[in-house]
Amino acid sequence: MKKNMFTRITIVLFIIGLMIAVQYNTIKQPAERDTRDIWAIREELAEEKQRHSALLAEIRSLNEVVGRYEQSEKANLQSALNETLNRLKLQAGLTEVTGPGVILRVEPAPELVEMGYEIKEISPDLLTQLLNALFKNNAASVSLDGNRVVQTTAIRDINGKTTVNSVPLSSPPFEIYVGTSSYKEAQKMYNSLQASTFIDSFYLDNFNLIIEEPTEHLTIPAFDQPLTNDYLTEVKKGE
Repeated sequence: MKKNMFTRITIVLFIIGLMIAVQYNTIKQPAERDTRDIWAIREELAEEKQRHSALLAEIRSLNEVVGRYEQSEKANLQSALNETLNRLKLQAGLTEVTGPGVILRVEPAPELVEMGYEIKEISPDLLTQLLNALFKNNAASVSLDGNRVVQTTAIRDINGKTTVNSVPLSSPPFEIYVGTSSYKEAQKMYNSLQASTFIDSFYLDNFNLIIEEPTEHLTIPAFDQPLTNDYLTEVKKGE
């Protein structure tokens, strides 16, 4: 009888001890929390809102196209299709565009050249970071040394030469054209770049990044290479 009682007491004490150990471990190792400050969270929220607005604008545009298709008679259907095709070509960078924008010039730092510093190829990573910043600041179109930047554009080092769309960049100086949707957006782009750290980053690589005043008339060339497509296939008539 006493043996059974001791056994039960031992089991109860074991369960109580296990519960205390689990509770202590939970207190000692709390769930991971988001340690970002309020400004980092606000910045991420602003980016998500921009994406949301862009998606809504695209949905609205597509709904308008569908509405035109539904309202068009057979005689006007070809016109609606051509309009959609031209809009898609514009979005894909296959057409030349003229409008407001900002010109950036990349030049070797003359004082560093005079001091004997070797001017090497500009870093693909630095150019990629600059492009990301431009599009983050609502750049509508960009060309690097005359090469239009599109969704499939790759900036990489090939045999020691920095290339855009597999075309080697000219030795500095060369220009970067940035088109915007309005002159006001061009001014915002100019102010944002002036306040960024890119000027210092380019100088560390022995280059001067010169940001010219916004202009109302800037021509961005069209993408002049075949677009690669790994997923879509042409449907033959009758299928």
